[in-house]
Amino acid sequence: MQGKKILVTGGTGQVAMPVAEALAPDNEVWCLGRFGDPAARKALEEMGARTFTWDMSTDELAELPGDFTHVLHSAVHRGDGKDFAETARINAAGTARLMTHCSGAEAFLYVSSGVVYNRADSTHRYREGDAVGGAVPWLPTYPVGKLAAEGVARGLAEALGLPTVIARLNIAYGPYGHGGVPMILFKQMRKGQPCAVPRQGQNYCNLLHTDDLVRQVPLLWGAAGTPARVVNWGGDEEVGMTDLLEYMSELTGVPIQLDRSDYSRETAIFDHEVRRGLIGDCSIGWKSGIARTLAEVFEEYRDRIDAHVIDAHVIDAYADEQAAEQGAEH
Repeated sequence: MQGKKILVTGGTGQVAMPVAEALAPDNEVWCLGRFGDPAARKALEEMGARTFTWDMSTDELAELPGDFTHVLHSAVHRGDGKDFAETARINAAGTARLMTHCSGAEAFLYVSSGVVYNRADSTHRYREGDAVGGAVPWLPTYPVGKLAAEGVARGLAEALGLPTVIARLNIAYGPYGHGGVPMILFKQMRKGQPCAVPRQGQNYCNLLHTDDLVRQVPLLWGAAGTPARVVNWGGDEEVGMTDLLEYMSELTGVPIQLDRSDYSRETAIFDHEVRRGLIGDCSIGWKSGIARTLAEVFEEYRDRIDAHVIDAHVIDAYADEQAAEQGAEH
């Protein structure tokens, strides 16, 4: 993508920052956020992005240019877990202000979440038309905020004639921001804190690496339409969260403590038929992505991780050779 004027909200976040970094060299990129961390703002500006302070709960956008060609709206007010009305208001009003201000854009991408699904079965592959109304015990207001913003995005896409795509994100991770849920869990492991998992079985998800996320944003803009299009957005592979913890322990040597309880962080598996039909497959396998991210975020484990990955590749290559030889014999 080149020569476009792009607006990104939540500029220092897990989704927005790598997208801004990737697009800034060839486009005019503006990043909106509260910028409580001056260092993060400086980093965005050093990579070529322009920054604009915006609190989506209160601030109007009159002083911001309105001639953006593409918008990525990933800013979110998660709420305090108790004030549902205020969480819904802030996310709905912020999204409405942004879409109205940028009504002439070629495409508007709203980053929603898989938390909106009404999840009752950990093995169900959720499709875009499945029931919504999700509940998450770790932050009950979060799904309400996402659903409120989705409703505004749907309504204004048609009222303004603004091509819109709503991407329901699974679990994104990579060497930006806090690193995503996998790195949050690894930090718990390093501190010797137990990681909550279900009493029976394990939760499953679709991990999406930053590299795939960045590559797919322009493709999602290309899929925007009126009425707004809803797309599940996650990695191709289905990953067990307990398997993830065990793999991170295997790579680093950091032990894990599993806390089997009723309060694990519930995740969801997506059906990706719609996404694959629109923008194709992902390119980063979850194990290689996790190894790379751990090595980048926690440099003290880099040598161990590199050695483990090399050994694993040698073993896999040997297994492939053996299988090929046995096939030739038969």
